[in-house]
Amino acid sequence: MDLQLSAEDQEFQADVQAFLAENLSDEIRQGSACSTTIRTEPTIARPWGKIIGEKGWMTYNWSKEYGGPGWDVVKRYIWELECAKAGTPSMNTMGMRMVGPVIQKFGTKEQKEFFLPRIVKDEDSWCQGYSEPGSGSDLASLQTRAESDGDDYIINGTKIWTTGAHYANRMFCLVRTATEGKHQEGISFVLIDMDTPGIKVEPILMMSGDHELNQVFFDDVRIPKSRRVGEENDGWTVAKYLLEFERGGVSYTPSLNAGLLSARRMAEQERDGDGGRLIDDPAFANQLCELEVLVTAAEYTEKRVMSALSQGQNPGPASSMFKLRGSEIGQRLNELKVRSLAYYATPYQPETRVPGNNVEPIGPDYGVTTTAIYLNNRASTIYAGSSEVQRSIIAKRVLNL
Repeated sequence: MDLQLSAEDQEFQADVQAFLAENLSDEIRQGSACSTTIRTEPTIARPWGKIIGEKGWMTYNWSKEYGGPGWDVVKRYIWELECAKAGTPSMNTMGMRMVGPVIQKFGTKEQKEFFLPRIVKDEDSWCQGYSEPGSGSDLASLQTRAESDGDDYIINGTKIWTTGAHYANRMFCLVRTATEGKHQEGISFVLIDMDTPGIKVEPILMMSGDHELNQVFFDDVRIPKSRRVGEENDGWTVAKYLLEFERGGVSYTPSLNAGLLSARRMAEQERDGDGGRLIDDPAFANQLCELEVLVTAAEYTEKRVMSALSQGQNPGPASSMFKLRGSEIGQRLNELKVRSLAYYATPYQPETRVPGNNVEPIGPDYGVTTTAIYLNNRASTIYAGSSEVQRSIIAKRVLNL
């Protein structure tokens, strides 16, 4: 496998670096650095989304047919790598990475013409209505009902762990439209405007102190059937297609490499128990090197899959492998950073994570977000399919067990 970038890709990389240097302001960069959740707050992220949307790079994984730049997998990887290195905001990618590809494949002409241009310009903020109380990993057991009423559905039920529902204006949602037969056969995939009467959003605060998650209640919510994507009762097919992109349509190693660099810099600043540099402590250095090996192995695997994707293949079961390894390696990196801060990891100062604050942090500036990110990221091996679910998929679809 040739890992060297072609002359064309090197030129593209230089163009990306120049674009980021020119357009990523200190305000946006600093706001991004203060973020401890999986997405940067909209006040910071949306201005950046407008910039890259006007450039035509918001939907960087889309073909030109649907308004994207038509990049191949190598260019997409370069973009994600340079963004991770530059510290760009973590965007809400549910539109461009999840529901957008679904609409492209299963949507009607009207749905494509209305929703896709809005996603290209980052004009909508999407959330995902999948999990329910008691129906998380067992998604097919969901109970939120959509009763037929002429040309409409009337929806009743609840969704939980809904990331960003408190600021989203649209939701893609799985609802039960039939109770006969297998659970998977009675599900439909619908698009819902969050300002529709009967929708209530209640916050769920995380142990990091962040408001990222919500529970959403539906009380006689009426939506037109024209907002259904795919055939009625065939939403499971649509959902499985989306999950491949949710779990594996993103490169994990650019952010993991950025995390490694950050951990190394912290260890160069922090002291060990004997007063020397933590990076020179054999036990700590060994753990950091072990993580570097894991990230490098994941990167090689990721690039092999990139080669397959360049030939028009879907991520398939490999998406479960990336989700599994990416989330678990990320958690180990978070743990190493917390250990490197020692007692400076304990103070709870959420006000120091507000962009533009003038609060003096307890401990080094680079440690302000470390513990909150560690706490938030404990969920990464649960959301988008738990590690146990991913291992079951790999065992069944790859190992034929």
